[in-house]
Amino acid sequence: MKKFVIIIIAGMLYMIPGRSQIINKEPLSIRQTGYKIDAKLDPLTKTVTGTMEAFWVNKSADIVPDIQLHLYMNAFRNKKTTMYKESAGLLNSKDQNSGWIDVKSFTDRNGSDFTRVMNFISPDDGNPFDQTVLKALLPKPALPGDTVFINMVFETRLPSITRRTGYSDDFYFVAQWFPKFGVYESAGMRYATKGAWNCHQFHANSEFFSNHSVYNVKITVPKEYVVGTGGMLIAESDSDAEGKNKTLTYRAEDIVDFAWTAWPGYAVFTDKWQHIKITLLLPKDRIEQVERQFTAVKHAMEYYAKYVGPYPWPYLTIVDPPAKGARAGGMEYTTLFTSSSSYLVPAFIHFPEMVTIHEFGHAYFMGILASNEFEEPWLDEGVNSFWEERIVDHYYGENSGLINHPFLKIADKSLGRLSYVHSEGRQDVTNNEYSWNYPHRTYGMMSYDKTATWLYTLMGIIGEETTNEVFREYYKKWAFKHPSGKDFVNVVNEVVTRIHGDKFGPDMNWFFNQTLYGNGLCDYKVTNIYNKKLETLKENLSDSDSINKNLLSMDRQYKSVVELERAGEVMLPVEVLVHFKNGDELLESWDGKSRFKDFSYTGNREIEWVKIDPEFKIRMDVNYINNSMTLNPDRVPLRRLTNKLISFMQFFINFISL
Repeated sequence: MKKFVIIIIAGMLYMIPGRSQIINKEPLSIRQTGYKIDAKLDPLTKTVTGTMEAFWVNKSADIVPDIQLHLYMNAFRNKKTTMYKESAGLLNSKDQNSGWIDVKSFTDRNGSDFTRVMNFISPDDGNPFDQTVLKALLPKPALPGDTVFINMVFETRLPSITRRTGYSDDFYFVAQWFPKFGVYESAGMRYATKGAWNCHQFHANSEFFSNHSVYNVKITVPKEYVVGTGGMLIAESDSDAEGKNKTLTYRAEDIVDFAWTAWPGYAVFTDKWQHIKITLLLPKDRIEQVERQFTAVKHAMEYYAKYVGPYPWPYLTIVDPPAKGARAGGMEYTTLFTSSSSYLVPAFIHFPEMVTIHEFGHAYFMGILASNEFEEPWLDEGVNSFWEERIVDHYYGENSGLINHPFLKIADKSLGRLSYVHSEGRQDVTNNEYSWNYPHRTYGMMSYDKTATWLYTLMGIIGEETTNEVFREYYKKWAFKHPSGKDFVNVVNEVVTRIHGDKFGPDMNWFFNQTLYGNGLCDYKVTNIYNKKLETLKENLSDSDSINKNLLSMDRQYKSVVELERAGEVMLPVEVLVHFKNGDELLESWDGKSRFKDFSYTGNREIEWVKIDPEFKIRMDVNYINNSMTLNPDRVPLRRLTNKLISFMQFFINFISL
């Protein structure tokens, strides 16, 4: 009886998208869009046929004459699409790799035929062969507060797996598979000065931007297939008299996209963190990875809950694809993400854990906050990388978070920094760029690694607890509201000023102007140390020399000098640790603004060595080797060899994760 009642309730919810709650007691977002989709997978033709009822609510004060939708799968339709051209041949050109989405019918609630008034547009590059954005004129403009209802029948042909979507043999990962509304931005939202649709084409380097939506999705697949989705399973039933197929009904609320996977070979495991049910799907020959995956995601959930904010859904699905579906690995869909492990990965290499922690983190910056990854990829990928590195190193070793072997220890944060500081294109562009405009393969380095590096640098300046408070406030203020980069900067300014007053100036804009919006390098170095024996103390003192009253009675006196240089354009405050031969140490502060800086001491102590930034707070410094100098022989060749080894490991990890 109870099961029957649940099915009845599920059916009612399925018929009325967005108007009822089943997952959370109250909506988490304003719910501008909602989707009811009935989809069927055909393994023979590699297609998904679907019927869709969807709505968009005009929350603006504008009169809106049209609607715009993403048809992402059309990026794989031909060799002339924007995705294909920007991929420089990385996409397989064979016929079996092609994919598309065809709109079979398109009407409104009253039966008006949109196919007569729809056309494909290319708002980013004007490419006439790109069909990833669909525009349709409304029968009458949508007034403020109006709801536009649409009905569609579509067929999606999946490509052989690429760009985290498609098929490989009997494995399916179905993403970016249905027509999806763009985001209508009214004046004042993010950077909009007037109301307009924000509906970009599918680019090689871009990810996505969507409204938080409610989804009611039915999926019909062969009965032997195991299915995982970003929704909560509400009901399951046979879909034909022969029992060859089954239909699963899912409900999802307040997520920005809905993806799913189907494969007969999945083993299914479940676990819990607090009240959240975690489901893991992975190949049956990879069972030894189960505990590693669950432990990693629970570490991430604990850390985010403590330092950012709560994970608001009662469920989470992790998909660890088989080898033949490896190209589906490492992607996020809020309440579902794909990891990337292998039964060959030894326990001392935490690459699978890193991927799991990284992809889960997107639930916050791509999912909950839902920034625009087309236009500000750093606001998701870079911020998420910063937290991934913190979490991995916190739980798996501050100096060995990624690799922890007796003969090789590498921190996750070190690998990210090295990707930035060793990049030839580190000055080609700033972080403030649309994703498809990054030149010379700099998108990944800038969006992920440089951002994480300057966020670590910011934390080094304002402190770890202040940084945590910044993100708590950012989450509290902007969850489910699509913040922009300027909104993040404003939160930093507000929190830093509240905690530290004017210690760092009236705001932190000076920092962001150089790091986020600038392309200069940070490089502080020690150029010289000398200790000069003074013949006559009084004749050799300058007004700037520091002197102890008791020095005049001592026999040997020295003028000891440290000479420093700011070799880069970026000016940041740094600490300088001066170590004397007698064991004394002084920690000096330098605002880092002048091109040159000397610290001079007079007394009976000789300087032995000097370190700029001894606690490595300024992780943007591109050359740690010149940060120190000693009068004793240095092991610079050994350190350079170590850096080369780390660079090789970074290349290897990047290669296997492509």
